[in-house]
Amino acid sequence: MAKSKKTKPAVIRVDIVSDIVCPWCWLGARYFLNAAKQSKHNVELTWRPYMLDPTVPEKGVPYRNYMKSKFGDGPNDRFKAMRTHLEEAAPGAGIQFNFGDIPMRPNTLNAHRLMRWAGGQGKGTEAAEKLFKAFFTDLQDVGNHDLLTKIAGEIGMDPELVGELLSGEDEKKSVQEEIMYFRNLGVSGVPCFIYEGQFAVQGAQPVDAHLKAIDEAAKLAQGRQND
Repeated sequence: MAKSKKTKPAVIRVDIVSDIVCPWCWLGARYFLNAAKQSKHNVELTWRPYMLDPTVPEKGVPYRNYMKSKFGDGPNDRFKAMRTHLEEAAPGAGIQFNFGDIPMRPNTLNAHRLMRWAGGQGKGTEAAEKLFKAFFTDLQDVGNHDLLTKIAGEIGMDPELVGELLSGEDEKKSVQEEIMYFRNLGVSGVPCFIYEGQFAVQGAQPVDAHLKAIDEAAKLAQGRQND
């Protein structure tokens, strides 16, 4: 009697659409990664670019003034309430936000270029973690070429090559086109986790929400594999 073939575990594909200056993206990514670690399924994460505000100049703008103009000030300061929630949730996720000391609100196009190159080498999550920490904890300008080159070297990329690429136009247009692609799909807020290209989990959802999503996506992934 012939032995039945064992079903090979499917790899669940997840795209995270995010921006480096979005605190919810860092928190949401940590929740997702925690869920992926707990899950019995194999999960493959791909980082996708999004710019919350592409109008920010390439050299950035003062952070305090920018946030005041965007969210208001005084008793109606919307960001103050969000910041309180984020700061309370951060320690449990192993994150430190230093909102009050961030000097500049950078343009993140160059950071997304680095993320794309890192992703091509299987280092997307490493790059994202370094960039989030650099901005929110270490108060560094993630639009700065020298910093991006340094981060590239820290995660095992070729810093000299990355520096050369950043000084040119490589991937600028394709990153902007990808951002528009997700906008046209209806992504208007980040983080947005797209499971198997079929359904999305929006925002910094807790671990349990992602565990359920992973289980649901596993059925889709298995079907894809068996086609």
